[in-house]
Amino acid sequence: MIAIYPGSFDPITFGHLDIIKRSSQLFERTIVAVLRNPNKSPLFTIQERIEQIKVATQHLDNIDVDTFSGLTVTFARLKQAQVLIRGLRAVSDFEMELQMAHTNKTLAEEIETVFLSTSNEYSFLSSSVVKEIARCGGPVDHLVPAEVAIALSLRYRQMELKQASSSP
Repeated sequence: MIAIYPGSFDPITFGHLDIIKRSSQLFERTIVAVLRNPNKSPLFTIQERIEQIKVATQHLDNIDVDTFSGLTVTFARLKQAQVLIRGLRAVSDFEMELQMAHTNKTLAEEIETVFLSTSNEYSFLSSSVVKEIARCGGPVDHLVPAEVAIALSLRYRQMELKQASSSP
C-alpha cells in the first residue's frame, strides 16, 4: 500500500520526521510530497526542501520524496496511492484536518486519510516556530536535523546581510 504525506516542510522538523518514520513502518511505501503553493513565500526553495528531506530520510528504504501542486488527491491518484497521512499535534489540528479529510473523500472516495498523532515530545513543534526561533538567532538543533539547522542559520544570515547592504 502506498501512502502520501503532503506538506510544505519549510523546513522539515523532527515532528515531521516522527510521522515519516512511523508511516514507513505502516506502509509499503510513503511518498513525502512537498507542496508547491504559489500563495506562500517559503524560506527554502522546493529543491532545497526536497534535498533536506532526502538527507533526513536516507536511512529509510521505503521513503520517496516528490513535489506537486494542485489537489493532493489528484497527486495521490497519479502516484496510485491509497492513503493520505496527516499529522496531528493537538486537538486544534483535528478540526481542520477532519474537514480536509471529509472534503478529500468527496473528491476521491477511494483514498483514505490516516491521522497519526505526533509523539508528545514534538506536540508543540511547527515549521513556523522553528523559523521564528532561527530568525531571532536562537538554537534549533534540537528541533530539526543538523543540516537544516545550518541551512536556517545561513539563510537568515544572508537575509540580514542583504538587508544591511540595501539600507541607507
